[in-house]
Amino acid sequence: MLQVIGQLLPIAVALALSSVPITATLLILLSPGPRRSALPFLIGWVIGIALVVSICSLAARAVPASRSSQRPDPAIGIAEILVGVALVVVAVATLRRRRRNAPTAMPPWLHSVGTIGPWSAFGLALILNVRPKGLLLAIAAGLAIHAEGLSLGESAVAVGIYTIIAASTVAVPIIATLAAPARAEPRLRDAQDWLMRNGPVVTSVILVVIAAAIIGTGIARL
Repeated sequence: MLQVIGQLLPIAVALALSSVPITATLLILLSPGPRRSALPFLIGWVIGIALVVSICSLAARAVPASRSSQRPDPAIGIAEILVGVALVVVAVATLRRRRRNAPTAMPPWLHSVGTIGPWSAFGLALILNVRPKGLLLAIAAGLAIHAEGLSLGESAVAVGIYTIIAASTVAVPIIATLAAPARAEPRLRDAQDWLMRNGPVVTSVILVVIAAAIIGTGIARL
């Protein structure tokens, strides 16, 4: 169990540091009426993370796995290597797109996030979990859970830990802002400015590092 958690921690951190959901969170919190959409966004984000990684964990059961810790898992290893390579491709594509755009540019759809209602915020949070990066990280997490042959209860605990860590960077600013909006606003604006300048680059670098770790784990299973 501890070995699985150790493998899940960096994957969850990579998702937690994804710039798009954090930017969407900041835009909602800096809008005129953040209370109506912030909590639905958080709920949708948490449910989406848990749902996607659970589905990926169940789907990973189709990949043959050894039931002995002393035997290799070539099928799972190959799958992890492929996921790691795909993550590197996503990171490189993000960096190339960043070079073509202005340093503070963001996707056009993000400009309207601050004006969406509660149900739209909930739906947006769910949809953000099926971006290529989120799906690939969830697949890597599902493969790690499956590789250790955890029971249903242990798998649920692993999914819960992954979800809590991955959702923390959205949950903390929302809770802090709703608790003390006047104190939080200057920090939110500073965080937004920093993310606009550096978010995609930092996210891509972290993604490459995590991808290397996933590839290394996959090679070790061969």
